[in-house]
Amino acid sequence: MSTEQILVLVILAATTAMFLRGRWRHDMVAVGALLACVAAGLVPAAEAFAGFGHPAVITVACILILSSGLKNSGAVDVLTRYAVPASAGPTLTIAALTALAALLSAFMNNVGALALLMPVAMQIAAKQSLPPGQVLMPLAFGSILGGMTTLIGTPPNLIVSGFRQQAGAGGFAMFDFAPVGLAVTAGGVLFIALIGWRLVPARKQAVTEGFDTGAYLTEAKVSEDSSAAGKRLFEIDKALDETDAQIIGVVRNNVRVTAPSRGWLVRPGDILVIEAEAGALPTALSALGLRLEEDKLPPPAETDGSTESATRPVPEGGEGKPETQASAEDVILMELAVLPASSLTERSASDLLLRTRYGINLLAVSRQGRRSLARLRSMRLAAGDVLLMQGSPEALAEFATNAGCVPLATRELRIPDKRRAITACGIMAAAVTAAALGVPAALAFTAGVLASMALRTVPPRSAYEAVDWPVIVLLAALIPVAGAMESTGAADIIARVMLDNVAGGHAILGLALVMVVTMTLSDLMNNAATAAVMCPIAISTANQLGVSIDPFLMAVAIGASCAFLTPIGHQNNTLILGPGGFHFGDYWRMGLPLELLVIAVSLPMLLAVWPL
Repeated sequence: MSTEQILVLVILAATTAMFLRGRWRHDMVAVGALLACVAAGLVPAAEAFAGFGHPAVITVACILILSSGLKNSGAVDVLTRYAVPASAGPTLTIAALTALAALLSAFMNNVGALALLMPVAMQIAAKQSLPPGQVLMPLAFGSILGGMTTLIGTPPNLIVSGFRQQAGAGGFAMFDFAPVGLAVTAGGVLFIALIGWRLVPARKQAVTEGFDTGAYLTEAKVSEDSSAAGKRLFEIDKALDETDAQIIGVVRNNVRVTAPSRGWLVRPGDILVIEAEAGALPTALSALGLRLEEDKLPPPAETDGSTESATRPVPEGGEGKPETQASAEDVILMELAVLPASSLTERSASDLLLRTRYGINLLAVSRQGRRSLARLRSMRLAAGDVLLMQGSPEALAEFATNAGCVPLATRELRIPDKRRAITACGIMAAAVTAAALGVPAALAFTAGVLASMALRTVPPRSAYEAVDWPVIVLLAALIPVAGAMESTGAADIIARVMLDNVAGGHAILGLALVMVVTMTLSDLMNNAATAAVMCPIAISTANQLGVSIDPFLMAVAIGASCAFLTPIGHQNNTLILGPGGFHFGDYWRMGLPLELLVIAVSLPMLLAVWPL
């Protein structure tokens, strides 16, 4: 071996060891490997950061931003309501939830898909009297499986496509992964629904999402296009049965009717007083097409065209100071607990002039199971109340300090916006169609991001927050390192050792070996890093056997997406570790048979779809 080959193999071994040890974050290790290669003369200094302009890196960043548009618009929430059966046994419910996770993961970031569906999974577990982990692990594994089906489903697919392009064969198309990926996903979802979830250990939940604040009392307005308009209250109650919410009052013409008759005919303009848990509140509102009565901030004040921020005037005789107008992307929801010595006690939202003084709204109040007969805006607050407030982080922090409240948590309350949801889905569909028709994926999805920002499905200021920067840095740093493995011939040496000592020169055994090795590494380190390391080896293996590189690259893509044995192999596995109460060794019980099933299904499909 040459000096360069020895150096790159030493760096590769050290990098892999550090990935496995897990003491340093993956992006830090990847940057360290890149700098080591530059210092050793394996990567030219001028090309060290070329990976940041790689099409795969750009596409991954764009997919993360477009995924946030689907999430924030509420499009996924609507899909979930129709796709997951409300009254079915655990097998059918888990099957529907797992299949939905796989579908979403095919077109959006799979970590985002899991995060969106986790609250639904927790609700299903409670309704079915199942340990949370027996629903969360199928959901996580389903979201991982779904990423195999399209070019944009998961970063390893984009990396594999990039290496194919560098090899002179052109990148993979949008749905080139679908024939094998769909077969593997279908088999995996079927196994999970029928057998797999029963193999998951029944653990108690170690960490809960947030905390229990009790039921919120809130007001929602019935608009002309609301599905609640023209219905009787008993019909609305029936629609809310699945959400654990109930109507406890109606406001018409500023007069509140407490405990109205179930035959009450709801009209546009009525305000429904709803009692619901925080997690069920968005579902209840979206099921009826309602909007929170106070879910609106004052319009921006007129300006003279100067660059100074617009301000709201302080009412005559009122205290306080002008507040800067918050833009839509600045607005968050936060829960505040009222302390015993708070100045809010025995005062109402109207008394406090919340919108005028602070530019914030009181959306709902939780009062430990006790109900108030007053309107939300005139309800006298008491110590111990939990307030769901809307406004900019700065305004909410100032209010909490001045009023004597304790911030508990920032809440996500995604109430589907029909127009934004349709726009977000349309942009994603257009980008996917353009990529499928031959437009380079990086260009197609960059155009999609620009459209999303222009049409405000992704607020411009939030676009950069949607990008998982450690993943971007990891990919950009490892691409030149993988190039050094290929250019120095180190990948050829590894491939030759694998073929001579294990596969015996047989192409099918070599293909199976590449997949198994990739699977093993993916269970122990980041899947994108695994793909970047294994692609040069897969290409060298195929070249030495004199066969097509396509099945070998596809084997890497599948193997890199099969991290089912440990909580550290994939972010989705880590995400459910606490909420499911899992131990490190719990994953292999369902994961090992699932990985064996993936090998059994994918190898024949690879040979049929991508001949050697």
